[in-house]
Amino acid sequence: MATCDVCGEYENLPYQCKRCGQTFCAEHRLPENHDCPGLAEWDDPGGVFDSGFDESVEGDDGGTVGGGGRAGGVGGAIDRVKRRVDRATGTGGLVSYFRNNATYAVLLAMWVTFVAQLVTLFFGGPALHQTLFVLHTDALGNVWTWVTSVLSHSPVNLFHIIGNSIVILFFGPLVERAVGSKKFVAFFFASGIVAGLGHILFAIGMGASAGVLGASGAGFAILGVLTVWRPNMQVLLFFVIPMKIKYLTWGIAVVSAVLVIQSVLSGGAGSAGGIAHFAHLIGFAIGLAFGKRNEGLARSAGGMGGVSMGGASGPRGPGGPGGPGGRF
Repeated sequence: MATCDVCGEYENLPYQCKRCGQTFCAEHRLPENHDCPGLAEWDDPGGVFDSGFDESVEGDDGGTVGGGGRAGGVGGAIDRVKRRVDRATGTGGLVSYFRNNATYAVLLAMWVTFVAQLVTLFFGGPALHQTLFVLHTDALGNVWTWVTSVLSHSPVNLFHIIGNSIVILFFGPLVERAVGSKKFVAFFFASGIVAGLGHILFAIGMGASAGVLGASGAGFAILGVLTVWRPNMQVLLFFVIPMKIKYLTWGIAVVSAVLVIQSVLSGGAGSAGGIAHFAHLIGFAIGLAFGKRNEGLARSAGGMGGVSMGGASGPRGPGGPGGPGGRF
């Protein structure tokens, strides 16, 4: 017997929404009846109802197959491209496989990027690797590194990408379930980019040279969101020590703040031990602000504990590990 995530009533035959993954009673089983975040992603499924008829065969000017002219041909080609895009992005299309699975797509992109880093180092050397993947104070104009640095990780410290992957794997789906795949991807990259740029600009202001790469800033943003939405969610630090997520995240934030202060006092730029702690703090602050602004989505995040939203508690989520690895 399960409980409805909206009204909290017990239901012998529960319905699980395929878009948000939550459980509902018969009254709230429809997406529009439980404010399903997947509704925001619904689009006209052109690939389902499109007959595939080429509208360029007979245009508005009464032209025939052989007399469409250059303009008709170009217009027909554009229409065909649009229909193919609709098929790919509509229900049943290629893009639909990534809906509600954006977390895993991000993880795949991280590991593909990691392999690309190793290949670049082997064939191109450290200079090319830094140009392509590292956001650096000396090359802030390399705008592609604003994005690639979020997916890149230390090629000499495997624990860096493993730590970040664990955090994203356990906690990313909880946020994605609540906000939807598109917003989750936008939030992930926006928080990672802002955290990286913030650390680099701070280093420039301190007159220091620094480079950052890694998804730790985005990982801390995810943890910041869940700190607001599910502060009492139980997690396992190092897979062994149980504690509430609010104690874990705020404890790491305090330690990071102390290390940043020590770094500044010693003439550094917010880093310690090769870890950009200032970037972690920026990511955590972004997550807290995002979670507070979207507090109404807390119920959709799932997991144990959390803010009281009325009714029975939602389904139990996984007990994740501790905070992400360092952002170098």
